[in-house]
Amino acid sequence: MAETPVLEVRNLRVEFPTRKGTLVAVDDISFHVNEGEVLGVVGESGAGKSMTGTAVINLLEPPGRIGGGEVLLDGRRIDNLPYEEMRRIRGRQIGMVFQDPLTSLNPLYTVGRQLIETIRTHTDLSEQGARKRALELLAEVGIPSAEHRIDQYPHQFSGGMRQRVVIALALCVNPRLVIADEPTTALDVSIQAQIIALLKKLCHEHGAAVMLITHDMGVIAETADRVAVMYAGRLAEVGPVQQVIQQAKHPYTHGLMGSIPKVGHHTDRLAQIEGSMPRLTEIPEGCAYHPRCPKAFARCFVERPDLMPDGTTDVSCWLYDEELQRAEAHG
Repeated sequence: MAETPVLEVRNLRVEFPTRKGTLVAVDDISFHVNEGEVLGVVGESGAGKSMTGTAVINLLEPPGRIGGGEVLLDGRRIDNLPYEEMRRIRGRQIGMVFQDPLTSLNPLYTVGRQLIETIRTHTDLSEQGARKRALELLAEVGIPSAEHRIDQYPHQFSGGMRQRVVIALALCVNPRLVIADEPTTALDVSIQAQIIALLKKLCHEHGAAVMLITHDMGVIAETADRVAVMYAGRLAEVGPVQQVIQQAKHPYTHGLMGSIPKVGHHTDRLAQIEGSMPRLTEIPEGCAYHPRCPKAFARCFVERPDLMPDGTTDVSCWLYDEELQRAEAHG
């Protein structure tokens, strides 16, 4: 019997009604994240990564809305819950780590007060018990002399230390799911590595499922178990991280991998993908990637591929259509 994924997203569609018609930002995507697993969601700016994360926790800014599909947490549908019930789930069962820790922390309260209030809201711990738990968490996320720092305000912490506090906040009531949206973008590289290692360690220890949203393939390679590559609101490729990095199947994924410098290999210039991601108002017919794709053929211009299994990877590319492959083999 297969285990129920912690997070399951089925045929999710996110749309923005405008005067000129409805723009589709996330178009019919399905994926899952298992317990203790890190799923990396990667793609260029505008691919729909953050929009997907925001839709999962039902925090889309109006007029954005979920136009179709379902979001399930431990097998229970959560995308259609009343506001208050969803708010409780966000605090208790879903932890969030955003790009800028300052947006997640209240500058008027000490970090200790913010942790203690969150812990007390979602557990039965007393003030004293919650403070003890807050101290343990601050120590666990690597904040030195936690007893002293617990009574300080966010502005007294560096960017990397603030992000550690945010991770402590996200994990303080042992959530089932952590959504981390570009959690290291604002930090320098050495701090990035520490934060990534910390997220991975804590999630394995706490058994949480993690959806890690980033445009940085290096971060994905270090952290994720599986990777979902997004392009123009759809999934281009989903598979085990090493498989996708070493043997990318979708021409877009291939281009992304070619743009990463490799240690020990000298190259004069990195490969680049010509062109840019289409705007929501200008997504072409057929496969959205075809204007930039070196391997596009007639079918790509008119018919849009869904994810198709190919080994351990799923890829939305007509090159992997079984009928086409059979025809070529017999041709």
